[in-house]
Parts: sequence; C-alpha cells; structure tokens
Amino acid sequence: MSSPAGPAGSRTTTAATSATAPAALASVTGWGRTAPTTARLVRPCSYDEAAAAVRACGARGGIARGLGRAYGDAAQNAGGAVWDMTGLDRIRSVDTEAGTVVCDAGVSLHRLMEVLLPRGWFVPVTPGTRYVTVGGAIGADIHGKNHHVAGSFTHHVRSFELLTADGAVRTVRPGTALFDATAGGMGLTGVILAATIALLPVRTSLMTVDTERAADLDDLLARLSATDHRYRYSVAWIDLLARGAATGRAVLTRGDHAPLDALPARARRAPLAFRPGRLPPAPRGLPAGLLGRRSVGLFNAFWYAKAPRRRTGELRKLSAFCHPLDGVPHWNRVYGRGGFVQYQFVVGLGAEGTLRRIVERIAARGCPSFLAVLKRFGAGGPGWLSFPSEGWTLALDIPAGLPGLGPFLDGLDEAVAAAGGRVYLAKDARLRPELVDVMYPRADAFRALRAHTDPRGVFTSDLSRRLAL
Repeated sequence: MSSPAGPAGSRTTTAATSATAPAALASVTGWGRTAPTTARLVRPCSYDEAAAAVRACGARGGIARGLGRAYGDAAQNAGGAVWDMTGLDRIRSVDTEAGTVVCDAGVSLHRLMEVLLPRGWFVPVTPGTRYVTVGGAIGADIHGKNHHVAGSFTHHVRSFELLTADGAVRTVRPGTALFDATAGGMGLTGVILAATIALLPVRTSLMTVDTERAADLDDLLARLSATDHRYRYSVAWIDLLARGAATGRAVLTRGDHAPLDALPARARRAPLAFRPGRLPPAPRGLPAGLLGRRSVGLFNAFWYAKAPRRRTGELRKLSAFCHPLDGVPHWNRVYGRGGFVQYQFVVGLGAEGTLRRIVERIAARGCPSFLAVLKRFGAGGPGWLSFPSEGWTLALDIPAGLPGLGPFLDGLDEAVAAAGGRVYLAKDARLRPELVDVMYPRADAFRALRAHTDPRGVFTSDLSRRLAL
C-alpha cells in the first residue's frame, strides 16, 4: 500500500525562473580533508531553486554535493558553484506492497532507515556509512558488503529525475544511455532531484553474524571463494602491516538479516527498532603523526588476536555490523589536519597474483592503515564509470602526509591498470588522467554524451578537470 512519508510535491517538467537560493563562498573538501578549494556554496530547497542555481552557475559551472562523504575532489569545484542538495530531503511515498520508496535526492540513507525499518523494509545497498544521500549513492553507484549477491545501488533504482543542462527535468530509466552515464557518473550528467528505489524486505533490525580468522591472504581468498555465496553480507578486515607467513592475515565477518525466531524474547517486542548508538565526536586538532606505523601495527596485532577463530550466529545491531564508524562522528579527524587518502581498487578473478603483490608492497612500505577491508565483487553493472566489476576489491586509508605516498600509489595504479582493474573515482584524489581510459573503457562514450547533453560544460568539478572527463 502506498502511503505518504513527507510533504508531497508536483513533478517539475520545466525550469522555473523566479526561485533563488542564497549563496556564500566556502572552503570545500572531501571526507579525506585534502586539497580544499573555494566555491560558491548554494543550498536549493526546491526543484525550482535547483534549476535557478544551475542557470546561475557562471563560467566555472557547478556540481551537486550531498553529505560530503566522497573522499576526494568529486564534489568540489574551485571558483565555481557547489550545490548542497541536502535541502531536498522529502520522502514522498512508500509503497509497502510493491516494496519501493520515492524520495528526493538529498534524503540520506540514515533517514530512509529510520522511516523504512519500522515498516519491515531496508535499503538494498548500503556502503560503510549510512550518511550518504540518495543522489550521491546514484552518482557514485555505491556498493556495500552485499555486492556479490545484490550488485551496486543503481541496480535497484527504478527511475530518477534528472535536471539537465538545458533546464529540463527528465525521468531517466534503466536501459538508456543517460541512465548508464549517470550511474557512477559523479554528478557530471546533471543534478539528480528524486529517485524511485526498490527495497529489501526484512523481519528484524538485527543481524546474525559469523566471524572467523584467516591466517594469510591465500587462506582468506580461499574462504571467500568457497563460502561467500552462503551470506548476503561479507567483508574482511585485513592487516596490511603483517609480513612473511602472516601477510594478508584477516578477520572475516559475514552475516544476514536476522529472522524473528533468532531474537531473544525481549527483543521480539520491538524487532524492527532502529536505535544506532553514538559516541562523542573525534576531537579537532589531533597531531598528524598519531597514526604511525608503530601505533597502527600494535592496533592491528591486537585486533587480529582478539577476534575469535570461529564464532557463528552472533546477534548484532544492524548499525554495528554495517556502519561501525558512524558511531564516532567526524572520525576522519583522527588523521590530523593533513587528512588522509583512501585508496580503493578492484582487480578481476584470475588476477589474484596482482592482488598479492600489491598487499606485499603495502606491507613492505609500512603504510599505517588500520581501516583496510577486502571484499569479493559480483558482476558489474551497466554504468559507464561505475566502479564495481567482478573480482577482488581492497580499500585502505593512509595518512596523506606519509613521505613518498604519491609515487608509491602511482606505482600501484600502474599495477592495477595492467591487470585490467580500476580505482574508485568516488574515493580518488590523485589518479593521473592518462589512466582513466585504461581503467574505464567507456570513458570516451561518457565524454561524448556529456558533449551532446551539456555543450557549455555546466556540470563540472575539480575531479572532472583533473581527469579530463
């Protein structure tokens, strides 16, 4: 049954000319807090205001921005406009029979969970944070711990409303070039205003979780290959400072939404309650060297040792399993004022040798990463710049001030590209432009579509200029 979940609004088909939103100069950066640039920040609160902001963007163009969880420069635009879309935050309807939600692009996954979980529905794909907007989820074509069974976010998008450079609002559906270019297109085809998303039915807000330790990288890959199909969600924390026989040792955590009969009697009274806990925020001004090789090495050794060799059927809060870092507001501050780089790549099945050599190089270099995860991707989607493809993906955080980090990561880029892999543009802050077409074979088609639909270059960003997209 369809029910309203917020104030309704009529569908806009052409841009209005009267609405305006206030603008202010602001320093804008990604979640990694590197390379800030100054832009004119505008927060539209209606479709008309969004259209007016696009018309008024000026010669340097503009780019849509959600909650700022892109790690690099994808939602920055030096000297131009940045449109903060969080003002478009209405959940317009929830169809509990069809299992779909219609909402504005500025609605966060956190808000969707607050509204949907009590009704027995969950978002189909969530990344490691629920503080991303629906528009950002489409623009980055986000993935989660369930990619091997569910694919990426846009696989579950039934349609979206896109404000294009000519001022029109188009309903875009799967199977069209504009859909495929926008899915993972980092906001460069237009401003997403609203979307219709298919949901996942759940009986509870808890997870049943199995945990096990893997002695090394080969052991980890073997376990994932043999048994991942049994789980909806799967992720491995990997110790990237371990060397020798322990290289790639990991803690593998997998699970699914708990059935009602798995809950203790007390929890069955409110099986769909969503109460994520929060700790105090990370303080400002932490020293840049806090997360050095020694401190991270000690943490990694402790974390691996404390993990059970094997534990099955543990009940966890959904937030603790899916979004553990969300419990610490502003956790990105722990890297100090210099910020950090998140490096994520994927290589295909059969390229395990490349993955192993990269893990060995990271360990030998002593990159102090305590947030390092490895997952197995399923088949990729149709998005021309969408990141996931079938194979293995490794993501790691590294302090930006690590000496020689740039050349070191350039070397990893070369290895990834040579293996037919790619890096994730939503987390990138430093990829060289000559590697984009090697990693993303449809990049030329993407540029051609942009040239046709946006000949004046209205939609632009620091990332698009850096990578010549």
